[in-house]
Amino acid sequence: MDRNLSQPPAVVLFSGGLDSTTVLALVLSEGYRAHALSFRYGQRHNWELRAAERIARQMGVVEHRIIEIDLRTFGGSSLTADFPVPKGRDPAVMAKEIPSTYVPARNTIFLAFALAWAETVGAQDIFLGVNALDYSGYPDCRPEFLEAFQRMADLATKAGVEERQRMVIHAPLLRMNKAEIIRKGVQLGVNYSETSSCYDPSAEGLACGECDACLLRRKGFAEAGVADPTRYQPQAVR
Repeated sequence: MDRNLSQPPAVVLFSGGLDSTTVLALVLSEGYRAHALSFRYGQRHNWELRAAERIARQMGVVEHRIIEIDLRTFGGSSLTADFPVPKGRDPAVMAKEIPSTYVPARNTIFLAFALAWAETVGAQDIFLGVNALDYSGYPDCRPEFLEAFQRMADLATKAGVEERQRMVIHAPLLRMNKAEIIRKGVQLGVNYSETSSCYDPSAEGLACGECDACLLRRKGFAEAGVADPTRYQPQAVR
């Protein structure tokens, strides 16, 4: 831990899934002192937080915080309300249609918290694992969204207004497909068996194998030529 004190701090939005774990490994490999930030927001797939806690400990982050916010108050998503998670969608459709798993303004909310924590710990760099190629069509995963949030961040902090430091939003996976992300993670030594991506896991954390997140994950491992270590529910087609 003493060694880390000489390294620059960074805040990493960290769900415990495949993408954010790859980003965390990348941040650590680049010599940052990582502050990992997760959210318990009423998501049905809160098994991911167990993965996040475990991975954060194993990877040696400086601090891991789980923020409690209840987006079930608003609903509007199959992840935070009582209606089914879509299954078996075609990847081409995923990239064109915004699915019911979209949580209204989620990345805007998460990045706002990250911005606050970054200013508090003196970090100039905020990292997140959004992806604009293999993703579920979410509007807050697009380059235009990140560019707009960056402009807002330049105006929204004391540090920015006083020109002491600029908070920079980094999305290192933005232009990568899942296979490229997995290959990069393997190079960095990521243990993907510890990660959790499924939107509708069993009570034991077994992946459904058919939601958008599972389908994109399975496709990524297949195209990367890497064995898929995910633990699936027995009925999932392998």
